[in-house]
Amino acid sequence: MARRSGLGKGLGSLIPPSTEGLDDAGGQLRELPIAAIVANTYQPRDHFDEEALVSLSASIRAVGVLQPILVRQTGEDAFELIAGERRWRAAKRAGLQTIPAIVRPVEDGDSLEQALVENLHREDLSPLEEAAAYQRLMEEFSMTQDQVATRVGRSRSSVANTLRLLQLPASIQRLLRDGRLTAGHARALLGTPDRSFQESLAKAVVNERLSVRDVEERVREHGATSTDGGTEQPRPVATVKAASDLEAEGLLAEHLDTRVSVSSGRSKGRIVIEYSNFDDLARIVTTIVDGRPMLD
Repeated sequence: MARRSGLGKGLGSLIPPSTEGLDDAGGQLRELPIAAIVANTYQPRDHFDEEALVSLSASIRAVGVLQPILVRQTGEDAFELIAGERRWRAAKRAGLQTIPAIVRPVEDGDSLEQALVENLHREDLSPLEEAAAYQRLMEEFSMTQDQVATRVGRSRSSVANTLRLLQLPASIQRLLRDGRLTAGHARALLGTPDRSFQESLAKAVVNERLSVRDVEERVREHGATSTDGGTEQPRPVATVKAASDLEAEGLLAEHLDTRVSVSSGRSKGRIVIEYSNFDDLARIVTTIVDGRPMLD
């Protein structure tokens, strides 16, 4: 997907000459106090590159904000971001008191949708951030995968494949989030339901610099050696977990340094903690009963 840019078209292509101008969706362009704007509750991005923010802040300090942010009004003098959080953060760092903004009347669901679509168009979301955003659309606004695909302009299979990344173990998700694995590698790892093999193969990708094709081949070989009598066993169908379960899995796995599975039912849930031997079990038990806080 190509990035959209207004560079080389002049300021008129980015900001209408009148602050009373309206955009195509009826939003009003205004110059707003930066202090009156708060971050988007439904922002799908959870990471902002520090070096990129420093660079953008320096640019804004020199030439100003060339493209308005998008906000919705939440009170008499209060606004919430829909899109453009990087520009807003950088403008604050640059010491600006006001920022150009399009004020558009938007409901909660549309706020998440517009923030997601804006970031997708700019290719600003990581694969996991994209997957988490799709999951929030489905959970919080009761959308189906088909509806999500229609809203964000993607195929249903693309949305489904992206959502599957949330089924990967927390250790692999960290590698993907850190950029040490690509989304292609991660999808190839999902070719096997064997979580232990997924993790060992992910480490091999990092250490041996395996290609996506290499991963696919090793997954096929593993599937062939795991079958009984040469006939491959049917793979269980993965279900999309709730975002809260995935967050709990990640926190517990990091704290206990082992694989953890969390599943919630209608009336009760289950936590499965894996260990390799008796010493590992003793270590996990000690970590739990010591009472050390999981969060800072």
